[in-house]
Amino acid sequence: MATSMHNDRHHAVERCGWVTRDPLYVAYHDHEWGVPEWDDRALFEKLILDSFQAGLSWLTILRKRDGFRRAFHGFDPERIARFGPDDVARLMADPGIVRNRAKIEAAVAGARAWLDLMAKDGGFSRFVWQFVDGTPKQNRWPSLDQVPATTAESEAMAAALRARGFRFVGPTICYAFMQAVGMVNDHVTTCFRHPELDGPT
Repeated sequence: MATSMHNDRHHAVERCGWVTRDPLYVAYHDHEWGVPEWDDRALFEKLILDSFQAGLSWLTILRKRDGFRRAFHGFDPERIARFGPDDVARLMADPGIVRNRAKIEAAVAGARAWLDLMAKDGGFSRFVWQFVDGTPKQNRWPSLDQVPATTAESEAMAAALRARGFRFVGPTICYAFMQAVGMVNDHVTTCFRHPELDGPT
């Protein structure tokens, strides 16, 4: 019985349809995506990585995540906020990340905006979580094609972040961010992770 259940878990388990067979993607889906994140620094990293994803697949970013962490000093906002032209040039020459000048410059602007939010608004986590009233929203989508790309909440978040100096934070990127950090539970109802994340945190 135990062996059968173990096999089912690894071979017949139902996941969201966007997950490929790539082990990195499977691990991300099973352990990170949709798990409520409250840490200011972790949320900053995720938002910056989502901004680099614009126009690309998330798997591309995931494969380069360690490279991003090295290049951006562990996503330390205080260090990134001090980046100048030489740092931008260094990053543009780094094959371990997505080399896009506008996105790199947006990450620097984002670090400065994050520091401002931390000083004036009681923290970055508090700022972004306000758009779901501080509680994960439990969606129950039977199929992937019902999951929205944007919502009123993600549009409000995008506008608020842009007003504070963030870039590459449109409503679609913001909704992907909200899904990833557990502000919404958008695992489809047939996915084994949906019930595990459905409830108070």
